[in-house]
Amino acid sequence: MPESRRHVSVLAHEVLAYLRVRPRARYVDGTLGDGGHTQRLFEAEPTLEVLGVDRDSLTLAATAERLSIFGGRFRTYHGNFDELGAALAQVGWDRVDGILLDLGVSSRQLDDPTRGFGFRAGGPLDMRMTPGEGPSAADVLATSDERALTELLWRYGEEPSARRIARAIVAERVRRPITDTVALADLVARVAPRRGSLHPATRVFQALRIVVNGELDHLDAFLGEALEWLRPGARLVIIAYHSLEDRRVKRAFQEWASSCRCPPALPRCGCGARARVRLLTRKVVTPSTEEVAENRRARSARLRAVEVLESAA
Repeated sequence: MPESRRHVSVLAHEVLAYLRVRPRARYVDGTLGDGGHTQRLFEAEPTLEVLGVDRDSLTLAATAERLSIFGGRFRTYHGNFDELGAALAQVGWDRVDGILLDLGVSSRQLDDPTRGFGFRAGGPLDMRMTPGEGPSAADVLATSDERALTELLWRYGEEPSARRIARAIVAERVRRPITDTVALADLVARVAPRRGSLHPATRVFQALRIVVNGELDHLDAFLGEALEWLRPGARLVIIAYHSLEDRRVKRAFQEWASSCRCPPALPRCGCGARARVRLLTRKVVTPSTEEVAENRRARSARLRAVEVLESAA
C-alpha cells in the first residue's frame, strides 16, 4: 500500500490537542489500525508511552513492525478495545492519561480486496475484522431470511430501501450464492436509487460490517467501563463515522457529565450523583473542508472528547 494511503490520520491535529499530550504520560490507541495517530503522539513528545490495541492480527503485526522504531515506548495487544482491562494488566499499567478510539475501518483493510470491506474491486464477501473468526458477510446473506435482512439493513445501515434490497438478495441467492463484493454492490445498485454522492451499496456494506463484527456491542461494552481505565485529569477522545456510533458516544458523555441522574419528573435531586467528566466538545468536531479535500475518507468523521474530573476518582 502506498505510504500516502497508509498514514492519513483523520483529525490528527485535533486528536493531539484533545488528548493533551504530556511528558511521560501513558496513552492507549484502542483502534491502532495503520498507526497514524500513534506515530503522531510519539513525534509530539519523546517520553510518552502508547499501548496499541487492535483486533485485526494482520494489521496489528504490520503496524507493530513499522512502529518498532520507537522501542519500548510502544507496546501492543491483540484484542478489542472493550478488553482494555486485560490489555492494561498484560503490560502492567493501572490507569492511563488518555484513550483514543478511531472507529473507522483502516486504509489497509479497505484497500485489500481479499478482506471484503469495500467494493471498488472484486473480492470475497468477508468483512471480518479478526480473520477467520465467526460468520462472514457472505454467511449472513446466505442464512438470513427476508425479514431478518430487512431489519439488519434498516437498523444497522439506516437504509431506506431495506425491504427492497432484502427481497432482491433473497431472490438472487436462489440462482447463485452471493459471495463477491462487486456482485453484491451491483445487485444493490440495480434495485436501490442513488442518494447524493454515496454509492447505493454503502449503507448495506456498513450494516453487514457492523453485524459481522458486533461493533455496536463492543462500543457499548467499552463505554460501560471506560472511566475505570482513566485516571483523574485523563482525556477520552472518540471519532465516530456514522450516527449509530455517534449517538451512543454522545449519550454516554452527556450522562457522565451530568450532576444528577434522577428521573426528570422528580421536583428535586435525590440521587446525590456528581459529574464524572467535563465535556471538552460541546458540539461535535468535524474535519475541515481542506482535510476532506485531501482525504475523502474523513468526510463523515465526528470527534467528541471528555476529561475525567478529580472528584470522579
